Amino acid sequence: MAQRILITGGAGKVATSLRPRLAAPGRTLRLLDIVAPPAVAGTGDEEIVVASLDDAEAVRAACDGVDAIVHLGGQSTEAEAQEVLRVNAFGTYNLLEAARRHDLRRIMLASSTHAAGFHVRDDAAFPDGLPADLPPRPDTLYGWSKATIEALAHLYVDRFGLDIICVRIGLWFPTPPQNRGLATWLSPDDGARLVEACLSAPSPGFRIVWGVSRNTRRWWSLAEGEAIGYFPKDDAEVYAAERIAEFGEPDFRKDPELNRVGGWWCDWPLGRRM
Repeated sequence: MAQRILITGGAGKVATSLRPRLAAPGRTLRLLDIVAPPAVAGTGDEEIVVASLDDAEAVRAACDGVDAIVHLGGQSTEAEAQEVLRVNAFGTYNLLEAARRHDLRRIMLASSTHAAGFHVRDDAAFPDGLPADLPPRPDTLYGWSKATIEALAHLYVDRFGLDIICVRIGLWFPTPPQNRGLATWLSPDDGARLVEACLSAPSPGFRIVWGVSRNTRRWWSLAEGEAIGYFPKDDAEVYAAERIAEFGEPDFRKDPELNRVGGWWCDWPLGRRM
C-alpha cells in the first residue's frame, strides 16, 4: 500500500542518514526544512517542501495527504529561550495542530535525552536501566523545550486521540563519539529500525522510549522500545578499544559526565555556549 511520510528537519544529519534507510517501494518521503536537503544516494521517491515550522499555513499544507510524520526538525542545540520556544515548542504545536486538522494520527516525535538530563544512573533502583519515561529533568533551555513538546504531545494524545511516540534520542552518529557514546550511541541502522517501529506499532497512544542501541555499557532501559517492536542490533563496544585509547578508561558509575543522562550539558551555565 502506498505511504507518504512527512519528515521535518529533512535537510539535517539525522534525516540525511534516514532517507536511504527508509526508502521502500510505494513509500514517498516528503522532506520539510528551511533549506532544500542535499542529494543522497539510494533514496526512493521524495518530495521537497521548503518552509519553517513556525509558519502554520505552510506546515498545514505540508501535512496534506500524509500518512505519518517523523518530526526531527527544530533547534538542535542550546539557544536563547525565545528561539527554543519559537522553533521547538511553537513549531511542534503547529505540526500537531496540522496533524489534528488532517486527521493524521501517527507521529514519531524527536525528543532528547536532555529533557531528562539531570537524572543519574541508579543500578540499585533500576537494574535493567533507567526507564525511558522518567519525569522531565531538563539540563538546559534546549532540554526544557523538549520536555515542553513531550507534554504537548501527551495533550494531543489524550484530547484528540493521536498516536505519538516521543524518542529521547541519545548520540545518533555514524560511530559513537568519545567515551560517552559507548553507553548512549544510537547507530544509524538502529535509528532507522526505531523509526520503523514507531510508524508500525499498533495503537501506541502516548509513549516515551530511549533512542539507544544495544550497547554493552548501556544503562538506559530497552524495555519501552521493545514494547513497540524496536529491537536494536548494534553495539558501541566494537569501537571501545579505539575510544579508550584516545580518551582513557571510562567510569560510567562515578564520572558525572558519564553517569548523568545529559552528560556535560548539565554543567553548562545558562547563557553560555550558545
